[in-house]
Amino acid sequence: MSRIGKQPVPITGNAKVTITGRDIVVEGGSNKLTYTHRPEVTVTVDSDAKQVVVERKNDSRVAKAMHGLTRALIANMIQGVTTGFTRDLEINGVGWNAKVQGMTVALNVGYADTRVVNIPAGVQVDVQQNKIKVTGHDKQAVGQLAAEIRRQRPPEPYNGKGIKYAEEVIVRKEGKAFAGGG
Repeated sequence: MSRIGKQPVPITGNAKVTITGRDIVVEGGSNKLTYTHRPEVTVTVDSDAKQVVVERKNDSRVAKAMHGLTRALIANMIQGVTTGFTRDLEINGVGWNAKVQGMTVALNVGYADTRVVNIPAGVQVDVQQNKIKVTGHDKQAVGQLAAEIRRQRPPEPYNGKGIKYAEEVIVRKEGKAFAGGG
């Protein structure tokens, strides 16, 4: 039995969960997320206990995998519409910066051209000096945008330059050691 899947998901805050067929809709305030679950699992809402219960139909390998996955996705949807998700990035490099221009992020990170990353709907980006804050109610969209921004100039271990996650630790390497005589 999936340890994650067998735990019920508590419905917290102002979240409202509705299920029609295989479609799960989680609403909270002005935020709304939808997910269509796989046929290997069944999802029910226990309105008395204010929780969502995920059960699998059989013990096949796919059903076991979808059991925990579906429960985790529903929990992330509920957390997303109530509190939201945030991913912080830092730009390390002399003269490197970022600007939000409409629905794009313009990055000047040591290349001859400006790198542009599109911001998807439902995600906000805030830039303060060399810090980038990506926020939104969809965990996948927030993480994907943060990864695309980081991919423009990943951190390198010799000088420590690049775009890194705020909590990421870059293990520094020593450069080449030159022999003393010849």
